[in-house]
Amino acid sequence: MYYTLENQLLAALSDSEYQHLAPHLEEISLAAAEILYKPGENIEFVYFPLNAMISFTSSLDERLTIEVALVGNEGMVGLPVFWGGDSTINTAIVQIKGNTMKLAADVLRSECVQNKTLRNLLLIYTQSLFTQVSQNGVCRANHTIEKQLARWLLSVQDCIQLDEFVLTQEFISQMLGVRRAGVSEASTALQKMGLIRYSRGRIEILDRIALESASCSCYHIIKNELIRLLDSR
Repeated sequence: MYYTLENQLLAALSDSEYQHLAPHLEEISLAAAEILYKPGENIEFVYFPLNAMISFTSSLDERLTIEVALVGNEGMVGLPVFWGGDSTINTAIVQIKGNTMKLAADVLRSECVQNKTLRNLLLIYTQSLFTQVSQNGVCRANHTIEKQLARWLLSVQDCIQLDEFVLTQEFISQMLGVRRAGVSEASTALQKMGLIRYSRGRIEILDRIALESASCSCYHIIKNELIRLLDSR
């Protein structure tokens, strides 16, 4: 599969708009498990991922942490800065290492006042992210773990632009909010169908088209809404 190492929001800017922003952008590498911000912290930087995956997680207590949304090259981490809240109740944590473009929060605020295109793109992305969060809730309540896992793996692949990545069953079960045994059964089923290869925490997607068929409709609902919103701007 062909991938490009770029952030879709930044790529949607005109050349002149991007060049105006470029001096303030810094490409950095993010390490797995790196925390970009914690609940209640003032957000000083925002991030436009290139091939890293960042999860927004919520915790009920020290033992229960669930992913509420994930972000890859389609979006931005740090939307509370754009919304005017400057902090959030969620944790933003890097789940899969990779590169990102980093921008100071103060610069983003200033640019959103002057740059109508960037402001509109972030409004569109906000709606897309809300779609993801709400659809994730519907998915967890109504679909089998096997379908949820297929949907989630497709979303991960979209985020990092790679066909192979490292994710343990324990981590996946935590992100999906299900028992580890359920993830083990679901991943075994997908592997027997020849859709993925899973060994020692390393997952390779072998047949994306078939994996989409094995997934629930939530994957396409979320993805198609992003495409629709970007096309309508």
